[in-house]
Amino acid sequence: MAKAKIAGRAPKDMDLDEGRNYAWCSCGLSANQPMCDGAHGGCGLKPLVFKCEEAGTKWLCTCKQTRTPPYCDGTHSSLPADVTELEPPTT
Repeated sequence: MAKAKIAGRAPKDMDLDEGRNYAWCSCGLSANQPMCDGAHGGCGLKPLVFKCEEAGTKWLCTCKQTRTPPYCDGTHSSLPADVTELEPPTT
């Protein structure tokens, strides 16, 4: 399985619109974290397209290790400091 780059060690707060589709970066290569910018080409990972069910501020994962993608579940706080990429968790 392809490894995801740890793009950040804290979630990113984003104001999302109800009913709108978003593409969350699952590979960690996007320069537009936590959203996909197409940088995943050829890496073996694809973005997670999701629809926001309720408008408001959401905390999106940047470490790419959450078990509740695209939302942060706090996993970033337990990642070893010297690790820069990991296999994404299975959901």
